Amino acid sequence: MMAYAVVDFTASRLMLVAGGIAACACLLGIFTPLHARSGSAPQSCSQDAEERDNLQIVRSAFARWGAGGNVFDGLLAENVVWTIHGSGSVAGTYKGLRDFTERAAQPLVRRLSTPLVPTVHFMVSDRDRVIVRFGGAATTTSGKPYRNEFLWIFRMDGGRVVEAEAFLDLAAYQRVIDSNEPHARM
Repeated sequence: MMAYAVVDFTASRLMLVAGGIAACACLLGIFTPLHARSGSAPQSCSQDAEERDNLQIVRSAFARWGAGGNVFDGLLAENVVWTIHGSGSVAGTYKGLRDFTERAAQPLVRRLSTPLVPTVHFMVSDRDRVIVRFGGAATTTSGKPYRNEFLWIFRMDGGRVVEAEAFLDLAAYQRVIDSNEPHARM
């Protein structure tokens, strides 16, 4: 078992740091083993097969989403633990795919008249983690635009996301919830 350094970030600092991650993924540092920082073991910038596979799985899910499919189909484990950081009604930890989709994703999606379309800014992997920074745009049921920026951090196991952390503008999310009538469930 490897020990990992814990880094305390506020959401805004994390977004700034996330931009730097894209510039040099091998200097990621967020998930770097402690022994790599002490110099006792060399650190490599090359990816192993598991990292490449995890990255390809997430890339494929986002490509499917961009083409009109569901990003979560086949990506999230049934027992995924999804944490939305911040303050607001949707912030918290959701246990299981159904809990997350029903209490966090669907309240937003049901208030959008068009699909949320992702624009991936960057995607990197480090060991069993995949980090995705992307924007999303849609039209609400009241005809207004919805735009948000997201940072998702996934821990993969067996080709599925078993843990996820999400950072986004929760005020923008809440405005959509508060200002738009939901459409009927599909």
